[in-house]
Amino acid sequence: MRVPASWLTEHLGLSEPVTPQQLADAFVRIGIEVDGVHPLGEVTGPLVVGRVVEIEELTGFKKPIRYCRVEVGDIPESDEPGDSGETTAPTDQNDGDEDTSAPGPPTQGIVCGATNFAEGDLVVVALPGAVLPGGFEIATRKTYGRVSEGMICSARELGLGDDHAGILVLPTGAASPGDDGREVLGLDDTVLELVPTPDRGYALSIRGLARELACALDVPFGDPADGKAIEIPEAEGEAWPVRIEDPSGCSRFVVRRVTGLDAGAPTPWWMHRRLLLAGIRSISLAVDVTNYVMLELGHPLHAWDTGSVRGELVVRRAKPGEKLTTLDDVVRELDPDDVVIADDSGVASLAGTMGGAGTEISTESTDVLLEAAHWDPASISRTARRHRLFSEAAKRFERFTDPQLCASAVELAARLLRQYGDGSIQPGRTDVGDVAPHAAVTMPISLPDQVAGVRYERGVTARRLSQIGCKITVGTGDDGTALVTAVPPSWRNDLVQQADLVEEVLRLEGYDSIPSVVPAAPAGRGLTEKQRRRRTVSRALAESGYVEVLPFPFVSPSTWDDFGLPEDDVRRRGLSLLNPLESDKNQLATSLLPGLLESLQRNASRGFRDLALFNIGQVVLPGAKRIPVPDLGVDRRPTDSELAALEASVPAQPLHVAVVLAGQRTRSGWWGSGEQACWADAVQAARTVAEAAGVELRVQAGDLLPWHPGRCAELLVGDWPVGHAGELHPKVVEALGLPARTVAMELDLDAIPQPESRPAPSISTYPPVLLDVALVVDTKVPSAELAAALRRGAGELIEDVTLFDDYSGDQLGEGKRSLAYKLRFRAPDRTLTVEEATEARDAAVAAAAERFGAELRS
Repeated sequence: MRVPASWLTEHLGLSEPVTPQQLADAFVRIGIEVDGVHPLGEVTGPLVVGRVVEIEELTGFKKPIRYCRVEVGDIPESDEPGDSGETTAPTDQNDGDEDTSAPGPPTQGIVCGATNFAEGDLVVVALPGAVLPGGFEIATRKTYGRVSEGMICSARELGLGDDHAGILVLPTGAASPGDDGREVLGLDDTVLELVPTPDRGYALSIRGLARELACALDVPFGDPADGKAIEIPEAEGEAWPVRIEDPSGCSRFVVRRVTGLDAGAPTPWWMHRRLLLAGIRSISLAVDVTNYVMLELGHPLHAWDTGSVRGELVVRRAKPGEKLTTLDDVVRELDPDDVVIADDSGVASLAGTMGGAGTEISTESTDVLLEAAHWDPASISRTARRHRLFSEAAKRFERFTDPQLCASAVELAARLLRQYGDGSIQPGRTDVGDVAPHAAVTMPISLPDQVAGVRYERGVTARRLSQIGCKITVGTGDDGTALVTAVPPSWRNDLVQQADLVEEVLRLEGYDSIPSVVPAAPAGRGLTEKQRRRRTVSRALAESGYVEVLPFPFVSPSTWDDFGLPEDDVRRRGLSLLNPLESDKNQLATSLLPGLLESLQRNASRGFRDLALFNIGQVVLPGAKRIPVPDLGVDRRPTDSELAALEASVPAQPLHVAVVLAGQRTRSGWWGSGEQACWADAVQAARTVAEAAGVELRVQAGDLLPWHPGRCAELLVGDWPVGHAGELHPKVVEALGLPARTVAMELDLDAIPQPESRPAPSISTYPPVLLDVALVVDTKVPSAELAAALRRGAGELIEDVTLFDDYSGDQLGEGKRSLAYKLRFRAPDRTLTVEEATEARDAAVAAAAERFGAELRS
């Protein structure tokens, strides 16, 4: 909302001047957003009011061009070099004879392309030497075959607004030719652009904003709608018959009639200027008056051409099939939920949103009905969105308007039409319907102090609530507690509970007066063990070269088809979202891999070939039978059984960790060739996670989509499976558009047991004994299981088993391969002898032979 600072301060009892920036700062302090502070355009040099004396239409050009003679009074001296600034009326040269005729008023010849003004109109002229906003310099120049001695200005060129539809034409009597344009236009003013919050409909008016400023600046406020400013006379009968059939949509309807209006009367300049600065184009006196009252008081009005109204006005809901041509000349098919105003001819107006074209005020309207009503905010909001008609009236009605303003608003508008349009206010007034006052709210008078943690001065609560218009009563409760009872004013429908009153006190006292104190952290209440483990795992993966990404936790059901999952796979059983961010991704993810692989594919499509990404996040795993969510009210605290039912309806959300790799795991360069990422890197990532989590991970062959069945490892802690790792299936890689041989790992971090204690590792100071062993086994024997057998057989002396060679050849025989391991033996309390190490190695080989039929390779 655009508001001139001069209009705001008109209603404040300021003892000393306040700058526009101080006004803006005051608004910010009380919670009203300031979108901009716009001083009106600075104009230097001669800017005067002129009267158009003569207009000559120039022909032969692609657009309308006019050459105007403009009376500008005594021309001020120009700052333009070489120009004396003196211009005289043209004289006729006749054989040297002097022109004895009396000289006319000084005029300037100006070329102009606008056509919205006529001879005799008052305009604003920038003479040569003037500089308009934006550094636009005005000079005498030859154009379209004529010499143009200045420029006739539009509102936008003068910095008064965005209207560039034509020249700014001043009303007759607003000024005289030669008057200082800066003074007439009030260019020393500033426009504030404000964005009140949606719950404060009263702030979409000068009345509401000035009241807020009065509270912020602690100065007196003069209400433009009180009984002294607008006295409501006794009515003599009805102004027009009105019947409300839908009291839920309209609770009050007021009509006042003005006859004998001068349809051609101009809008006074002071009103024209205020509408212009507020961003509203002047149309006619009757329309401008309704717009002005809306801005001043915050209550929209509608003006009817009385001669077009047929019979009684009826407020009702639209009937199926009814249509209305609105003021924007659009034929609209009405919905039965729309509140409308109808007469004997049918629907005449879309209530609270836009009037009908059939009863529009025209340039010949002399008999006017002024209507002010209180509409249901929800109904107006639905209508405005249904028809995409976000008018200024609808914007205010959907936020709630003051129902007690209806009579005052129409009375002010009627008086303005009488004053400036010579209208006659008829004695009757129609006022049907009634609005109940707001309910009183009682709270402890010290509640704002308790909420803010600040001890306010005595009487602050009562004073601040009185400032916003509440009627205050202070008393004592049964327990001796001081209480304050506030009856909210008619324009504050948002004050319904104690918290609302507390917010008002804190807001007006200033949120900056509430200290920011960080609570002390009690000893022993730091991160939980799970939180520490998550951070440790994240840090370990990052140190291993992985980059963390945070993909969206939503997945498309078609993703599981790309993964090749069977129809009964539990990962397909995702919860659907009622309002997804993307229509095709409407399920909560049961796995981290879809989001991670999408991130990898996006990066690969942008030219990144070598990628190592990880993500730690929750997945949602609903059970086979979904428990319905109980519908809890807000009128009371839920019972223990209701809370238990609510908790039971929440699906399991375990914490998973996943990695994906593509391209080279070790990059190539001048130091040598790189190393392609393979399934073993995914397994090693799982071991990195397990080591950071303080557990030992066991790896065995697995088979689970989307992994390749021959290159998939199942990850176990003890005998409990916690995840899988390996190379993705080629069909999955192709379906998702991934780089060839992409590998991935995912494990359930919550399924890994949390060690109760993590003792420091015991480090032996004695030297190791290193022995190698090569065993021939069937090709189907997993190397990891063979290594586990060697470890079990070697006993306590074995420290490490590492595979360093995998060989297959004709000399081994068909279906055989040789696996060579490095065995490291060490004793914690003595130097180990070769004999002891050899004995342990032989025991390890024997265990491998017994388990897998392994033979020493000769």
